[in-house]
Amino acid sequence: MKTVRVAVVGAGVVGVSTAVCIAEALPFCAVTLIADRFSPDTTSDGAAGILFAAEFPDVPIATQRRWFRSSFQHLLAIAQSEEAPEAGVTLNDVIICSAELRRFPGHACGQFFTTLKCECRSYLPWLQRRFRGAGGRVQRRRVDSLQELGGDFDLLVNCSGLGSRALLGDMQVEPVRGQVLQVEAPWLQHFIRDGDGKTYIYPGVRSVTIGGTRQVGDWRLEEDQTDTEGIVERCRRLEPSLSRAKVLGCWVGLRPGRRNPRVEKELLQLGGCRVPVVHNYGHGGWGVTLAWGTAVDAVELVRQSLQETPPRSKL
Repeated sequence: MKTVRVAVVGAGVVGVSTAVCIAEALPFCAVTLIADRFSPDTTSDGAAGILFAAEFPDVPIATQRRWFRSSFQHLLAIAQSEEAPEAGVTLNDVIICSAELRRFPGHACGQFFTTLKCECRSYLPWLQRRFRGAGGRVQRRRVDSLQELGGDFDLLVNCSGLGSRALLGDMQVEPVRGQVLQVEAPWLQHFIRDGDGKTYIYPGVRSVTIGGTRQVGDWRLEEDQTDTEGIVERCRRLEPSLSRAKVLGCWVGLRPGRRNPRVEKELLQLGGCRVPVVHNYGHGGWGVTLAWGTAVDAVELVRQSLQETPPRSKL
């Protein structure tokens, strides 16, 4: 079969996952991952990386469960392999406080379970090496319009997250500002999370992440001292021993919020040709949770697109 030139735009956890899935599942595709920022400078690198089920109002529950199950199984296999330390994927116990627990005054009930944590500062470089091992290429460049790529590739996959607002004019995607702190508290072993999900304590390999904020429509990337003080106060109420923890740093990022993730295909007129474009973006705060699942769906959309519009169709 003729080699198909595929460009994946965006190198966050969704983009890299999608690039890997295409390169491994469709070996006749020559896949190039294009972005102006790679790990450790992506929004995904600051993610707490805990797998929790998402709820999107217009996506069928069966689809959301499939996305979650696929991602969970993928990351669980890594967590149970010898690659786990290098990939930054671990199994951890979680305590969710909903209202009076003896351990957590002010909370009457809660949950205790085990889930996965994926630290993208380790996971993304590991995944990029896997991508290169499958024959993938990486290109650092800024893309201001898909028109720039239409003449060089047979199919485009848009995983630009919040960048889709400017790249496509999709005003449904908007920033959801998140601010977290990294603290030194090696004595903490369990994840602790308030019922509303806005206050959390997540021990990691190198530090403990405490947070956070969920500020829709806020484009600020600088630290907000009021937010910092609020995070520290709320987390100390959940875990008083944090009063002894040293603050190592602050991270602020903009999640790509959207009512529903956009996982679909279309044909665009680019450079005199009808070029198939597959979209996979708008995961909000569930990028790590859903990335592999929506990437698997994106592969199927690539297959369908190539069957419907073989490279290259001139008008």
